[in-house]
Amino acid sequence: MNTAIALWLSQDAVMNGAIYALLALGLIVVYTVTRVILVPQGEFISYAALSLATLQAGAVPGTVYLLIIAGVSVALVDTIALVRRSPNRGAASATSPRNDASGAIARILFWNVLVPLLVAAAAWWSASRRDLLVLQVLVTIAIVTPMGPMLYRLAFQPLANASILVLLIVAVAVHYMMTGLGLVFFGGEGLRSQMFPGLTFQLGILSITGQSIAVVITAVVLILVLAVLFGRTLYGKALRATAINRIGARLVGISAEFSGRLAFTLAALIGAVSGILISPITTIYYDTGFLISLKGFVGAIIGGMTSYPAAAIGAVMVAFLESFSSFWASAFKESIVFTLIIPVLLWRSLTAQRIEEDEEP
Repeated sequence: MNTAIALWLSQDAVMNGAIYALLALGLIVVYTVTRVILVPQGEFISYAALSLATLQAGAVPGTVYLLIIAGVSVALVDTIALVRRSPNRGAASATSPRNDASGAIARILFWNVLVPLLVAAAAWWSASRRDLLVLQVLVTIAIVTPMGPMLYRLAFQPLANASILVLLIVAVAVHYMMTGLGLVFFGGEGLRSQMFPGLTFQLGILSITGQSIAVVITAVVLILVLAVLFGRTLYGKALRATAINRIGARLVGISAEFSGRLAFTLAALIGAVSGILISPITTIYYDTGFLISLKGFVGAIIGGMTSYPAAAIGAVMVAFLESFSSFWASAFKESIVFTLIIPVLLWRSLTAQRIEEDEEP
């Protein structure tokens, strides 16, 4: 290996490390708030990348129909739950709980039925406008991101008080379901979206494309925005409070259900952005996202599933190890990357104190 090869491998590692750091952040947010190890995180990546490529091909992706079906299902579940909670009283007045329930049902239908239909209409229109890349990117994000809170409402919120093992089993089941749906929507052939327009810079022997710069800059900006969200906003502080003590957060009026939906929304947004960023660089198949998210998971494990900076550092380490392993032993690079998790888990199991899982009332 000479200096030129080392620089090229490092450039590739930095770009991949930015994506892995984003995924590690999403996994940690979901785990600390809901105790769910988000195995389906990779499906958000695949859905976004393949949906964008399908829109650019002039077709409507099947994820649009999944969004509508999931939205209708959530609206039905939320409406039934609301009706069961509403008091059964006589004639309703202008300020009665029955009117409040009607307003809540209207909001449920708006967010879970009308908004997905509007997103579907935008997808159908943008599929015929191949020249509007920015619009197609925004539509892709609008398709994939709402699937996060919908997934939480349908699969995980009813089991919020279950053990971590039960939540993991459900997460694995959801992963297989979403992978199968991806095969139905997009087929077994891989897709790649168009390269984002941009300049190519020559830095010594390195040729840096606008795509790689966009990946790193977008990842850094998104991480900074999330840092501001967690540190400066009321919603971010609610997430932090729920992550630290779910029962205590509930006692001071923070809804665990709202925090869970917000955490899944952020994870889906991170997955969608990651899929869009990598879709012009590599061919994406219906099951590609799972392997990518696993590498983000290794970074999150290095961070102990609690520390965002440590997870980001771990994700970059994974990217460098993967990149240089592809040169020295390309046939074993995946095994080398995932073997990294063994000494980390061993060290943490020997040094960490056992903490019993919180009991939920």
